[in-house]
Amino acid sequence: MKNFTLIRHTTPNIPTAICYGQMDVDVAESFSIEAETVSGWLQSPDLILTSPLLRTSRLAEYLATQHRCEVRSHAGLMEMNFGDWEGRAWKAIARSEIEGWSADVLHYTPPNGESAQQMMQRVQSLLEELAQLSQQQIAIVAHGGSIRSVLAQLASIPLSHTLSWQIDFGAVITIRR
Repeated sequence: MKNFTLIRHTTPNIPTAICYGQMDVDVAESFSIEAETVSGWLQSPDLILTSPLLRTSRLAEYLATQHRCEVRSHAGLMEMNFGDWEGRAWKAIARSEIEGWSADVLHYTPPNGESAQQMMQRVQSLLEELAQLSQQQIAIVAHGGSIRSVLAQLASIPLSHTLSWQIDFGAVITIRR
């Protein structure tokens, strides 16, 4: 049985009112302090998997250096693709689109983006790949949406049950199986 540690990236360098799912945003100036705190909570992983986005890969590389382990990038861990909404202020997105998404968060697809259900399918494929790895202690550095998807998959619950869960920047969640 594998043990997983899910880690949300540190604070991104972008205003809070901007949609930035797969937009490649760097980390805030507080990165070194936040990364050191996260490293202190992490127990010696055999492998770190990370989303390829900068805000996650920077933390993964830092943790891999601190804990002397391998880091691998995996696109399946990327945040939901918000398509045409990316980089826009939430209040600038058409109200009808936001209402459509709110009415069916799992299946609504933002223009040129992906639905939460599609993100779930990416994560499910990733977890199937992880089952084939020899490493037992795996740290995953990802995003709020992809972490909720991992948790839903591992707990065999609908993603909709996890949408209200608060997962702060730099959060560390350990799952022992």
